[in-house]
Amino acid sequence: MHVHSLITDSATLANLCSRWSQADFIAVDTEFMRESTYWPELCLIQVADTEEAAAIDPMAPGLDLTPLLELLTNNEDVLKVFHAGGQDIEIVYNLTGKTPHPLFDTQVAAMALGQGEQIGYSNLVDSWLGIQIDKGARFTDWSRRPLDQRQVDYAVGDVTHLARIFPRMLERLRKTGRGQWLDQEMERLADPANYANDPDVAWKRVRINSRKADVLGRLKAIARWRELEARGKDLPRGRIVKDETLADLASHPPKRQGDLAKVRGLSPTWAGNEIGARLMAAIAAAGPLPESEMPPREDRKPGLGKDGALVADLLKLLLKIRARDIDVAPRLLARSDELELLAAGQRHGLSILEGWRYDQFGHDALDLVEGRLGFAVKGGKLKMTRTEEETAA
Repeated sequence: MHVHSLITDSATLANLCSRWSQADFIAVDTEFMRESTYWPELCLIQVADTEEAAAIDPMAPGLDLTPLLELLTNNEDVLKVFHAGGQDIEIVYNLTGKTPHPLFDTQVAAMALGQGEQIGYSNLVDSWLGIQIDKGARFTDWSRRPLDQRQVDYAVGDVTHLARIFPRMLERLRKTGRGQWLDQEMERLADPANYANDPDVAWKRVRINSRKADVLGRLKAIARWRELEARGKDLPRGRIVKDETLADLASHPPKRQGDLAKVRGLSPTWAGNEIGARLMAAIAAAGPLPESEMPPREDRKPGLGKDGALVADLLKLLLKIRARDIDVAPRLLARSDELELLAAGQRHGLSILEGWRYDQFGHDALDLVEGRLGFAVKGGKLKMTRTEEETAA
């Protein structure tokens, strides 16, 4: 594979993208910094196909990224391969309003191949290529220029290894017949709604004990205010106000701006400055959270009483056994919330009762809750067993 020198000019990038646009797939990775900003600061983009690889410097003066962004978001003929690509996809979305498509995530694919739920990149490379990655440049400041050759080599290695792993992984998936299992997961990853960061739903990320509509309404209002302040100043949310302070303000709202000086976690200067005034305006304008937006009770799932909770526990045990038997990560088969809904009597709208998940797990799960399946210990191993009623039938 030919590895190019660091790409810093538009003509070279455009020529590379023209060639990459003819590839079956490209491996993609990014390096970024986000410790001191709201928006992740894109510092490096790495791309490789089976023939050539390059690191691209988005901070280079005058570099036009348009051909690369077009390749990532508008070329449906080239598969984009990431590893744990959520943050990489978010960066592309922030730049374009679109997500890379079609895409393939090797961390998700590893779940279908029995390599755990969140295998790290270095472990993936070791398991597929027998290569131990030098992590010396892992925590480098990618925003500093110039980058030295060791940093560039480390970054490009992320995609050259991935370009070798992906075809092998794809072949294994084809042999096991599990490739189609991943289609839904990859489409979910590519859904732009996952990366939109709507200020009106920012409150859902803040932990708060209260379920009072007025408290949650204030939380929604001030979480939205914080999101907009953070965006406008390009600062992390926590630099504006930490989550625990937001929850405290929502539960115990100050009556006047001067009271902000007494709030733990806020600067005393907020008692008289403009940002404090904007916070008070957000609190004053907040109304009760509508019933339609109230979060579900965590301790009272629909119809899930004490017996239902025990059934849900049995379903989780069944999930572990089934995942072990077919050598797949449990999370790929089913989520805990779906098991609880199944235990509570829901039979529609559950992914475990559709398609391959039904064939591999949902059928047995349904049999368990409806009394046609049980557990037995045979040879020291816990196994599933059909009831006499099912056997007779």
